[in-house]
This record gives sequence, structure tokens and C-alpha cells, in this order.
Amino acid sequence: MSITIDAAGRLVVPKSVRDAMGLRPGIPVDVTFVDGHIEIEYAPIRAKIDTSAELPRLIPDGDVESIDDEIVRSVLDSTRR
Repeated sequence: MSITIDAAGRLVVPKSVRDAMGLRPGIPVDVTFVDGHIEIEYAPIRAKIDTSAELPRLIPDGDVESIDDEIVRSVLDSTRR
């Protein structure tokens, strides 16, 4: 898949790639140059560990999309194939 960088240095990530990654407007990403290619990854989410309960839990430093058991199972199944 070939794309072109515009005069301002921007490039458009093709819709099929955005869909495959689950990228939507406003999602922070990290872009790095590694071994001759560009990598795009989700930016890390800052969080604190709450140890006040019986089991520790992560508390994100901001709004994050919640996930449910069905999403977790789907991701696990897709990585096992």
C-alpha cells in the first residue's frame, strides 16, 4: 500500500490500517523510526496502582475507554490463532 506525504510532512494512515488497529480520532499514538521503517503504536497510558483493597488495581490518569469480558475474550482468541 503506497501513500504520499504532503508538503506539511503529514501522511494519512489508510482506513484499512486504522480499522485494523482500532484507531479513532483523538487516540494518542507514538511514532518511531526503527530499522528503516516507521512504527505506530498506542501511546502508553499513565496510571497509579491502588493497593488499598485486597487486590491491587490500576487507576488511569485520565479518561480511557472501558472494556468488557467479551472484548478481552475476542482479543485473546485472535492472538491464539
